[in-house]
Amino acid sequence: MSHRKAYNDIPADEMKFFLEQKYLQYNNPSFIECDPVSVPHLFTERRDREISGFLSASIAWGRRDLILKSARCLVDLMYNEPYEFIISSGEKDLERFNKFVYRTFNGTDCRYFITGLRNIYTTHHNMEDILLEGIKSGKSLQEGLAHLRLKFFELPHHARTEKHFADINRGAAGKRLNMFLRINKVA
Repeated sequence: MSHRKAYNDIPADEMKFFLEQKYLQYNNPSFIECDPVSVPHLFTERRDREISGFLSASIAWGRRDLILKSARCLVDLMYNEPYEFIISSGEKDLERFNKFVYRTFNGTDCRYFITGLRNIYTTHHNMEDILLEGIKSGKSLQEGLAHLRLKFFELPHHARTEKHFADINRGAAGKRLNMFLRINKVA
């Protein structure tokens, strides 16, 4: 049996105070600057934010400082122009990602993520449109995320790479996908 109180056992005034404290802690620039969410905030162009937010969220497990360092490294590898790099890079340009490693996300995974994003941006214009298309046809955010995943992996890829994009239809919670959606205020 858990020693924690159930949320419905906490008096409303205590819960309100707790939530207000957390809001003050997390909703301020000093928290954001040392968090992976700061990476998409480096950009003003929507597509740069979407790409850097997706990549940051994709590697967001483990220590915040290491996630942040690796997310910034990814953006640096794209010359701090994620959309332009995604659209204009060729196979030779992708070699720069061969040595990228963050935990189990390696160069092979990273190169496919760049390729998958290029496919999305050249055939569908952005990730949000794909997500909304899935939501409209399935009437749920779950269907939208499943549709986005399907489109993302429509090109040939290593099976191991799929583990880095939650499969909502197989019961994954999709916490990193939800972080991506919050970063980009999608859906």
